[in-house]
Amino acid sequence: MIRVVLVDDQHLVRAGFRMVLDYQDDMTVVGEAGDGAEALRLLRATPADVVVMDLRMPVLDGVAATRRICAAGPSPRVLVLTTFDTDAEAFAALQAGASGFLLKSVPPDELLTAIRVVAGGDAVVAPRVTRRLLDRFAGRLTANAAVATPPADLTDREREVLLLVARGLSNLEISARLQVAEATVKTHVGRILNKLGLRDRVQAVVFAYEAGLVQPGR
Repeated sequence: MIRVVLVDDQHLVRAGFRMVLDYQDDMTVVGEAGDGAEALRLLRATPADVVVMDLRMPVLDGVAATRRICAAGPSPRVLVLTTFDTDAEAFAALQAGASGFLLKSVPPDELLTAIRVVAGGDAVVAPRVTRRLLDRFAGRLTANAAVATPPADLTDREREVLLLVARGLSNLEISARLQVAEATVKTHVGRILNKLGLRDRVQAVVFAYEAGLVQPGR
């Protein structure tokens, strides 16, 4: 059972999401919060797998709350909600550790799929979309993050795969580029994430930018 916490300052939005989620056999809403600070208090007492997080809220916004949640440990994972004109906020949320983002107007089926994907350990933002955001907002990467470097125990092949992931290639495209099986690429990606302490391949793209391995627009 996927345990979900809903964080949004609009009660009607939370009620609508709860109605959809609680109707599913494989997920349940274990809590709701009207702002990021309330969400942090709730999560300290309520185990959860996925937090569906609004970005624009009073007291503590979604980006700040996401950063604190992701810094606290591997679970729960955060799926943020955004609108068409909030690329900058989506970028900030991904950099803070979110496993992806959706438009608030997303159909219910897409929201449910996204929650299941995030709960399963993957991301719901394509690496190409992540790279577009990073190319646009790369100047906002912090100076401290820019000095990050991959650990020495990454193999040459793992470094090669990391660069291709960061450039937006899918596992299938990487397998064709390197002339190896797709299953082999998946194994490499899993090892990279484990060695770097990252949640998913979207975070691998962010890491590559912060470490200076990939330059904006290249």
